[in-house]
Amino acid sequence: MLPLRTFARPLRSTLTRQASIAPRQTVAFPNQLAAAARFASSCCNGSDHSPPTATSKPRIMAGSTPKDVEEYLKQSHDRIFENNRKWATQKKEQDPGYFVSLSAGQSPNYLWIGCSDSRIPAEQITGLEPGETFVHRNIANLVVNTDLNVMSVINYAVRHLGVKHIVVCGHYGCGGVKAAMTPKDLGLLNPWLRNIRDVYRLHEEELDAITDEEKRYNRLVELNVVEQCRNVIKTAAVQQSYKKNHYPIVHGWVFGFNDGLLTDLKIDFESMLAKVQKIYNLSDE
Repeated sequence: MLPLRTFARPLRSTLTRQASIAPRQTVAFPNQLAAAARFASSCCNGSDHSPPTATSKPRIMAGSTPKDVEEYLKQSHDRIFENNRKWATQKKEQDPGYFVSLSAGQSPNYLWIGCSDSRIPAEQITGLEPGETFVHRNIANLVVNTDLNVMSVINYAVRHLGVKHIVVCGHYGCGGVKAAMTPKDLGLLNPWLRNIRDVYRLHEEELDAITDEEKRYNRLVELNVVEQCRNVIKTAAVQQSYKKNHYPIVHGWVFGFNDGLLTDLKIDFESMLAKVQKIYNLSDE
C-alpha cells in the first residue's frame, strides 16, 4: 500500500473551486473533537472553495457584528419557509389533489443510500418526486453492519415498503474518502472512516498500481460503492426478499460534479449475491 502521506496532498479537482475552508483552530474543544469538527466543516467537499460570485447567497462575513449575525440567521431561516410556501402553492396549482395523494402513504420503488454531501440531493438529480425514493445518507455512503441506523432503514425499506431497487450512490471527489486516507487523527470519526481504509486494504494491489493520484482516488470512490453494495446484499432482509419476490436489486452508482451525471458501475447483483451467500447466507426465514 502506498504511504499514507501521499494521500495528504490535495487533489487537482475538476470541481469549481469554492470559498475558503473553515479555520483549523477550534476553540474550547478537546484535541480529538477539534479534529472531528474541522473535518465536519468540509466533510464531503472534494475540492477547495472558490470566491463567492455575485449570485451567491448571503453569508456571514469576517468582521460581522452580532447584529449582522442575528439578521443573517433570521433571513436564512425565513427563506426556507418562503420557499416551502412557494413550492406548496405550485404543487397545488399543478395538481389540486397532490397533497391528498401524498398524505395517503408512501410506496417508493427506490431506497437511496448516499453521501451526506449537500450537493447531491437524491430527488433532484434523478428527477423523482416526493414519495418515490426512501433516502438514507451518511458520510461517504457507508453500509456498516453495526450501524443500527442504516440497518433499520434497509430492513424497513425492504420488508415494509417493498422497494424494488436499492441504490448505493457515491460521488467523485468525496472528502470522506480523502480524509480516510489522510494520516491524521480525526477523533470520533476514526472508527467510521476506518471502513474506507478497509476497502483500500481489500483492493490494495489494484489501487497501488494506479500512479495518477486523482484517478486512484476516483477508483477508491468506486470500490467503496461496490463494497457497500456487498454489505447491503449481506443483510437478511435483502436475501430473504429476493428469494421470495425476486427483488430488490442492488445497484452501485457514482455522481460526478463536473457534468452532473450518474455513472452506473453495473454491479452484477446475482453473481455478487451468490458469492456473498457462500459465507453470509441468511436467506432462510
